[in-house]
Amino acid sequence: MSKLFRVYGAILFGLVFCAGAGAHASGKTITTGKMKHHSAGTAHVASKVKGRSSVSHATVKSASSRRSGAAAHAASTRRVVGHGRGHGARPRLAVRRTRYYEHFSASSFADNLTLGDVVDGEDPIVRAAAIEALGNMNGTAIAIDPSTGRILAMVNQKLALSRGAEPCSTIKLTVALAALEEGIVRRDTPVNLGGRFHMTMTDALAHSNNLYFETLGRQLGFERVKHYANEFGLGELAGYHIQGEQLGTYPDEELPASLGGVGRMCSFGESVSMTPLQLGALVSAIANGGTLYYLQHPESSIDLATFEPKVKRTLDIAPLIPEISVGMEGAVEYGTARSLRANFSQFPVMGKTGTCSNNGTRFGWFGSYADTPNGRIVTVFFLEGGRPTFGPKAAELTGEFYRALWDKSYFLQKTVAAGGAVGGIE
Repeated sequence: MSKLFRVYGAILFGLVFCAGAGAHASGKTITTGKMKHHSAGTAHVASKVKGRSSVSHATVKSASSRRSGAAAHAASTRRVVGHGRGHGARPRLAVRRTRYYEHFSASSFADNLTLGDVVDGEDPIVRAAAIEALGNMNGTAIAIDPSTGRILAMVNQKLALSRGAEPCSTIKLTVALAALEEGIVRRDTPVNLGGRFHMTMTDALAHSNNLYFETLGRQLGFERVKHYANEFGLGELAGYHIQGEQLGTYPDEELPASLGGVGRMCSFGESVSMTPLQLGALVSAIANGGTLYYLQHPESSIDLATFEPKVKRTLDIAPLIPEISVGMEGAVEYGTARSLRANFSQFPVMGKTGTCSNNGTRFGWFGSYADTPNGRIVTVFFLEGGRPTFGPKAAELTGEFYRALWDKSYFLQKTVAAGGAVGGIE
């Protein structure tokens, strides 16, 4: 009789196994800890690793296939397999992951990036360092003295002066300043992002958390988000009589809810077009305490000799800068821009990365300022291309830029016979 029961038991186990296999064939799935960020406003879930929330802005992809990261969306399927052998064998779940990669038609590399650049009024050492850092990456590198608005160097001026591109996660700087100004949060205010998951502005800037800034954006509302973005220089020319400069745009209407609404505008800057000069002017205002200068690009020794700073307007953000700078420094020390430290660690750098894509072209941004021995300097690295192009790469190149200046002794005070200092940032 016991033998008969064992036979019946084996038959029953086989039926269970077949039922599990049938469920797998029917396409039933389970998720495995990370959910893709959906452009229709669905929640972006941050996985928790060893007790710390971890969000990679370089692995985000929208439902319309416009966002991409180092690894785009992951789907998981479930199947039942035997566990062990012999008497008492039990089924277990095994997860099989498949990955989808967005196709990019643009190249991340280019030759003759400096063709046509006007350089007579630039700082030759800064320009050489920017060219060395950029290498053959398809992009532009801009260095600015934030105390005057003078462009020290602008490599690949054709791209730097273009109509710009989606700002990706660099838009979070304007949203952070707006939320701080409106008193919605402080840098250490825990913001609930669903369930028991909370995050502060410092960590959200450092790790470029999309859900955090979507939440702030929805609390602010489109009208206030747009007001502050315009105040900070988006939607208007950043330069003063810079020949060839084109205008970035900030839309007059909120992104449709089906595409993510104001939340999406505040996490990726979707529907916004920002130029490298606009980002440079904004970061310069953060670096100098709130003065939004017209950026000027001297084109000759005469222009340089007669240079005078031109103030566009003064922003009331001085009390907010300590609130935002900690997160910007965190991005470099332990967040999305930590690749910068692979090349340079001699003085503090504060910045914000951005990565996104549009119509087969991927964008990589990094806007930053550094506390050098001779004062502050602002840099913007903006890259266009394919899979090798992303925000952390722009941060890495920024580290190479500072390394090149350091190796050239650019930051050393040099005393001339008549007294005073030359070289570096005044």
